[in-house]
Amino acid sequence: MANPATRPHYITEICNNVTMERKTNEMAMDTTTRTELEAAAFRRLVEHLRERTDVQNIDLMNLAGFCRNCLSNWLKDAADASGVSMSKDESRQAIYGMPYDEWKAKYQREATPAQLEAMKKAHPGH
Repeated sequence: MANPATRPHYITEICNNVTMERKTNEMAMDTTTRTELEAAAFRRLVEHLRERTDVQNIDLMNLAGFCRNCLSNWLKDAADASGVSMSKDESRQAIYGMPYDEWKAKYQREATPAQLEAMKKAHPGH
């Protein structure tokens, strides 16, 4: 890259404008906006998982290393860290959209031998 002192004035001006634009864009994403966007993405993920009742938690664990229960635990952890009262049952209902026992009765199937074997490989010791 050329020394800024030796490059033509218009190149320096373009570089300065690009740098300033980057800084402006970074500043536009304030903490509140970022939190709102992350919350919207989280709500969309939860809604997607509620719609995809065909996808079993064991499959999520085997493929992605987390499941609906993990999300509910993370939600409860966040509530606890913020001093918000939330029980395990409340956090699970927030993720599942219904009481956990009801979801299990409606949608959870018995794990197949292949799913259990994959779980042993993906998470040894559990």
